[in-house]
Amino acid sequence: MTQRIVVMGVSGCGKSSVGAALSGALGIPYRDGDDLHPAVNVAKMRAGEALTDADRWPWLDRVAQDLARLAPVIVGCSALRRAYRDRIRAGAGGPVLFVHLAGSREVIAARMAARSGHFMPASLLDSQFATLEPPGPDEAAITVDIDQPMDRLVAEILRRLELRDR
Repeated sequence: MTQRIVVMGVSGCGKSSVGAALSGALGIPYRDGDDLHPAVNVAKMRAGEALTDADRWPWLDRVAQDLARLAPVIVGCSALRRAYRDRIRAGAGGPVLFVHLAGSREVIAARMAARSGHFMPASLLDSQFATLEPPGPDEAAITVDIDQPMDRLVAEILRRLELRDR
């Protein structure tokens, strides 16, 4: 069984919802990477400022530490660039599988508009898409289209995890 899973994608793609659903289906804990951000990062995003790589490195190190310390575990983390995923892999203490939740800007913008109470404003969505480097074929990753009902989305991920773990 895959021990370290990162549910990744731009803000508003459903990392928390999918991560929690996978947690229930697989019987392993889910950790929301948003909870690992330093307060200064949250304040920056809340103010509508995109994070820099310098802002992200300590957060990505915390994500990797949780993957190493808590495995088996699922962590929600944007992991938008390959360099970020490489940083996570380097500190995770073992193999990491990334589940990339992919969707169109329109679908994700509509989801962001419908949610409340999140620190990440919809105004930063364009910067998220500009930063995104989808996982390459040489990375341990599954990419799924989020424009489907949650039960079908989770079933697809579980089916593809099972195929990988054979």
